Amino acid sequence: MSASSSQDAARRPRGAHPWRGVIEEYRDWLPVDDDTPVITLGEGGTPLVHSPWLSRLVRGEVHVKVEGSNPTGSFKDRGMTAAISVAVAEGAKAVVCASTGNTSASMTAYAARAGLTPIVLVPHGRIAAGKMAQAVMHGAEVIQVRGGFDECLQISRGLADTYPVALVNSVNPVRLQGQKTASFEIVDVLGRAPDVHVLPVGNAGNISAYWIGFREYAEAGVAQDTPRLWGFQAAGAAPIVRGAPVPDPDTVATAIRIGNPASWRLAEAARDESGGRIESVTDEQILTAQRELGAREGIFVEPASAAGVAGLVAAAEAGQVEPGLTVTVTVTGHGLKDTETALSGVESVVDSVIDADVSAAAEVAGLA
Repeated sequence: MSASSSQDAARRPRGAHPWRGVIEEYRDWLPVDDDTPVITLGEGGTPLVHSPWLSRLVRGEVHVKVEGSNPTGSFKDRGMTAAISVAVAEGAKAVVCASTGNTSASMTAYAARAGLTPIVLVPHGRIAAGKMAQAVMHGAEVIQVRGGFDECLQISRGLADTYPVALVNSVNPVRLQGQKTASFEIVDVLGRAPDVHVLPVGNAGNISAYWIGFREYAEAGVAQDTPRLWGFQAAGAAPIVRGAPVPDPDTVATAIRIGNPASWRLAEAARDESGGRIESVTDEQILTAQRELGAREGIFVEPASAAGVAGLVAAAEAGQVEPGLTVTVTVTGHGLKDTETALSGVESVVDSVIDADVSAAAEVAGLA
């Protein structure tokens, strides 16, 4: 060991270790054993950032769980490390998923890591280019389907039923087991469960996974209680709110543009058992929340990720949030996933053009 390495080791607290990914950090809580190969990119361990803006708004304490800090830029990595690891243990040679973007980015990255063949089915058109670029760079076989996410999932199920391919959408229960680790991290950091946890709802797997995790920690005595879960769908893709599938879902929030969620019943159970709610927010509310979160807190998220923030803002403005609560909000994906939508209302990304002169820069910046 070099002298510098020895010094670094000496400074490191006894028992400390680098973050090892969610399987190694929470192995005892996951459906893996000693023989399961761990396919990881170091996912999890994402920041829980205090939000002064939202805290003032709700007259409580609000923390934002920034899942865009995962390796492929979204919460999907938590479930994918578990699903791909188990698929490899079971002898899979190929994996398939239906995706509006983030699942494909995550699946293809972990499949590449594991040496599996990734097959991605996406709705024809209207998929954020940033997400598809990830899948392409990870070597995916990308198939566009004339239809929406629900049709893509139907075909994915058929492929998995008929051919030696593992399906890794959130209908795969191992995915939810991996995703539940985000709720563990929230409790571990806060030292308690929040009073309310808020998140977007699309295919509805994540709200179901969070409820599994919060409930397991409470049952084991790690947390003394469980939070109410507040989920928010986009108004143009809100089948759970409407109580019926939406044949042609339409929203700028592509990641939650789903008309018939695979985990619908699980999400309703999470809502009801936690004493929570699932409601909808408009695209305008979503885009406003996206801009406010970026400008006020320095957290850049894709539109779907802002749905939970938009819902919390709307609830606070309607007087529906009791003062003094501890609230956590999951933002699910990084804003770089969909820069086109983020910049759609911006006339120019450049405010001023000047000569190379300090005084001119000071003047246009309002410093002079």
